[in-house]
Amino acid sequence: MRFKILETVRDNTIYRIEEDQPTVGAYLCIFKEGKCIEDYLQDNVEECKLFALEEYCIPLENWEIIEE
Repeated sequence: MRFKILETVRDNTIYRIEEDQPTVGAYLCIFKEGKCIEDYLQDNVEECKLFALEEYCIPLENWEIIEE
């Protein structure tokens, strides 16, 4: 089974959503200088997008699927 990975970049920071098993959810990971500095577990990809919008002002339309 393949899982989605979505990314967007802002201010030299990479924001990545990594989908996991449905029973786990999805992670929003934040990378600076190649290192993960924060990660948040949400119920699904859409919840990660909404969290990123609320906490980091990342517009919903900015996400690009890089792996599916």
